[in-house]
Amino acid sequence: MRKKLKDVCMFYSGTGFPIQYQGQTKGEYPFYKVGDIANNAIAGKIYLELCNNYISSDVAKMIKGCILPKDTVVFAKIGEALKLNRRAITSCDCLIDNNAMGIAPKLDSLRIQYFYFCMKNLKMQTLAESTTVPSVRKTVLEKYEIEVPSLVEQEEIEKKLTLTQKIIEKRRQELSYLDEIIKARFVEMFGDITTGNYKYDTRKLGDVANVGSSHRVFTTEFVKKGIPFYRGTEIGELANGNKPTEPFYISEEHYNRLVYNDTKPQVGDLLLPSICNKGQVWMVDTDEPFYYKDGRVLCISPDREIFDTKYLEYFMKAKTLVEYPKLGSGSTFAEFKIFLLKDIDVLIPPRELQEQFSIFVNQVDKSKVAVQKALDETQILFDSLMQKYFG
Repeated sequence: MRKKLKDVCMFYSGTGFPIQYQGQTKGEYPFYKVGDIANNAIAGKIYLELCNNYISSDVAKMIKGCILPKDTVVFAKIGEALKLNRRAITSCDCLIDNNAMGIAPKLDSLRIQYFYFCMKNLKMQTLAESTTVPSVRKTVLEKYEIEVPSLVEQEEIEKKLTLTQKIIEKRRQELSYLDEIIKARFVEMFGDITTGNYKYDTRKLGDVANVGSSHRVFTTEFVKKGIPFYRGTEIGELANGNKPTEPFYISEEHYNRLVYNDTKPQVGDLLLPSICNKGQVWMVDTDEPFYYKDGRVLCISPDREIFDTKYLEYFMKAKTLVEYPKLGSGSTFAEFKIFLLKDIDVLIPPRELQEQFSIFVNQVDKSKVAVQKALDETQILFDSLMQKYFG
C-alpha cells in the first residue's frame, strides 16, 4: 500500500546556529550540521554518532531550537549536499542546522530502518526546485508517496538490506586496513611523509625528473572517435583504477603532430591533475596512445636510474596530499603549477630499497583487487535489492 509521507511521518525543520554557540564539546543536545551527516554516511554509519557541536537546553530555548526526537531520518535539503543523497538516523534527541531537514516515521506504521532505506532510495534532486541552488520544500516531500507494507515485511526487508550494507562497510574497512599496512611499511623503511621526518636525503623534484605539460588543444579540435584526450577528471579516474567514463578524442593526425617533439608520456611517467586535492596520481601503464590537457594535467618523467616508478607513484600520492593546500595557487581554487611541482622535496632512498617497497605494494595491491571485487559484487547486490523493494 502506498501512502503519502505526511500521513505516516512527522516533519522537523532545522535551526539557525549562531556562531557564538558553536564549538562546544559538551551539552545536553548534539547539534548536527550537514557536514556531520556527511561524515557519518562516509564512515558507513546508519545512526548519527559523530558530532562536533553540543548545546545546553538553555541555549536551545534561547535560539528557539527545534528538538528532533530519536529515530528521525535527517538529510541535507539545499545546495550541492542535497545531490549526494546522504541520510542518517538520529540516535538521541538533537538539533540540526537550517540547511537540513528531519522526517520521523510514526512507528505504528513504519519501522525506522525500513524508512531509512526507503528515504535513502529517494533521489532528493528529483524533487528539488529548478533554481541555481537546488532545494527541496517540506510541502513537496509531504506529498511524496512510499510503499508501506506490513511491519513484518518491513522487518524482513530491513534485515536483508542492513546485513548487505554491513558487508559493504566491512569490505571498505578491509581496503582501508590494507592502505594502512602500506603506509606503515613506508614509515618503517623511509620515514614519515606527513611530518617530513625522513631517514634519507631529499632533492627537488625538478632536479631528478622532467616536469611539464602538453601542447594546447582547443575544444573545436575534438572529434567523435580517435585518440583519447584526458583532462584532470579522467586522470583522477585512472588514478583510482577506473576507466574514464566519458573521454574526449582528437584525430590521429592531430595527435601525431602534437607528440612530434617528445610530449608523449611514457610507461612509468606520472600524470596528475593540477587540482590534485585527493592524491590522484596516475602512473602510465599503457603504450596505447593518448594525449592530455595542457596546464590542467602535469607530467612527471623521473630519472629511471634514481627512482623505481612504483615507489615514486606512492610517494607523490602521499606528498601531494600534504603539499597541495600549501603549494596550490590561484584566486578561486588551489592549483599546482609546474614551477611549484618542481620545488617539491622528494625522498630518495637507495634504489634497492625502493624496489623492495614496490614489490611489497604490488603484493598488497593483489589483495586489494580481490577485496574490491568482492565489494563491487556486494554493492551490485545491495543496489538490486533497493531496486526490488523501492523501485
